[in-house]
Amino acid sequence: MKVLIVEDEVKIQRLLAQSLKAEGWAPEACGSAELALPLIEKDQFDAFVLDVMLPGQNGMDFCRFLRDKGVKQPILLLTAKSTILDKVEGLDAGADDYLTKPFEIEEFKARIRALFRKAKNYPRDVVQTGDLTLDPNSRVVMRAGKEIILSRKESQLLEYLMRHQGQIVTRAMIAKSVWDSETTLYTNVIDVFVNRLRKKIDEGQRYRLIQTVRGKGFVVGDTGPQIEDSL
Repeated sequence: MKVLIVEDEVKIQRLLAQSLKAEGWAPEACGSAELALPLIEKDQFDAFVLDVMLPGQNGMDFCRFLRDKGVKQPILLLTAKSTILDKVEGLDAGADDYLTKPFEIEEFKARIRALFRKAKNYPRDVVQTGDLTLDPNSRVVMRAGKEIILSRKESQLLEYLMRHQGQIVTRAMIAKSVWDSETTLYTNVIDVFVNRLRKKIDEGQRYRLIQTVRGKGFVVGDTGPQIEDSL
């Protein structure tokens, strides 16, 4: 599970990230809403941790911004403000939970676990590329009206590629986001899984959706030239 931590105090940022990593989760951290935006655009997160007192756009306004943009994943606000009015404002801004500083790290992890339980209940929109659809909730994949059976990891990889359709996705991005481990980069695991997807998704079709950009990575799309046929 991937968590984006937006906290400008470096010590706290590192402590939170280390505590989540020790639990087997995949945290990513930055110090402002401005730095968080490109991370959100290129990756899929399961939950967000936002400090309220951020430089530039504060965490509460950033929370509202994310909700206005259609972000459905759970959000935990961190703040030194502890009045009832502050908590009400945070929850009304779209946060799912509100943790007051200072706090024990065990309580923080418990709140994150609760957010993950809540995240499982959030329905996600069907993803579509050309005549290919993937329902993230049921994991049903269809192409041209025919169901395609994928393993869990294959469907996770396909969803990641489809959510970045038209963009070049590098092996490093896939290793970090789908496998939660950069060690995958030093094996041929990613290429094996992409080959499997190609056989299941593109074999026998009029055109290929999964293409290779030589020396860079992969791209999914239903228009444009077939960039490269082989890995």
